[in-house]
Amino acid sequence: MVQINGKAYEAAGKTVGSVIQELEYDVRTIAVELNEEIIPKATLNQVTLKEGDVMEVVSFVGGG
Repeated sequence: MVQINGKAYEAAGKTVGSVIQELEYDVRTIAVELNEEIIPKATLNQVTLKEGDVMEVVSFVGGG
């Protein structure tokens, strides 16, 4: 199990990029933190999730 934004998911073995797609996030408007480290967008498809990982996805919202 992997924790994503506080919820448990069966995502171990998947890449961060594939999980972002499954959860329908727009990669242009998010930042991803994995185990308290920011993951550069260029490496999202190269980082594989492991059992016990904690991932946070933060969306940027514009306004004014």
